[in-house]
Amino acid sequence: MKDNISVMISAEEVDKRIAELAEIISRDYSGKCIHMICVLKGGVYFMTALSNGIDVDVPVTLDFMSVSSYGDDTKSSGVVRIVKDLDEPLEGKDVLVVEDIIDSGRTLSYLLDMLRSRKPASLKVCTLLDKPDRRVVDMDVDYKGFVIEDKFVVGCGMDYQQKYRNLPFIGVVEQP
Repeated sequence: MKDNISVMISAEEVDKRIAELAEIISRDYSGKCIHMICVLKGGVYFMTALSNGIDVDVPVTLDFMSVSSYGDDTKSSGVVRIVKDLDEPLEGKDVLVVEDIIDSGRTLSYLLDMLRSRKPASLKVCTLLDKPDRRVVDMDVDYKGFVIEDKFVVGCGMDYQQKYRNLPFIGVVEQP
């Protein structure tokens, strides 16, 4: 059965905003090395595009974590589970956590607390999408692509039951 998906943010708008974020981040991290942590699986598309846009004079290192709180549902379960931890230590590094979307904030809050305990020199967050209407945990987000309303979205790495990550736009899954 094919899901009905409508375009919320076009591919052109997504690409333009990622380029703008990369420019801002390049300026903010001038003279430093950014250690980017991608929150898998959804964040990989965004982090790849973002890191490609970072100025070549700003060194970038990458690491990956897999953290889950959704399962196969469209709402966060509230239970955070680390599926894959980092490969490298964070102590003394300027860390930028790259997320596809921040929804309730539970997962990211848990993750940030854990990362802070590893003593990075700095810890900031960049997200492609921010959904503040669903937030249950207060948090500051350093870099935001788009603030969106409370809709279940796919594309640019985000999925519905592992499908639609490869859409170049942000789409809304219309529930029957």
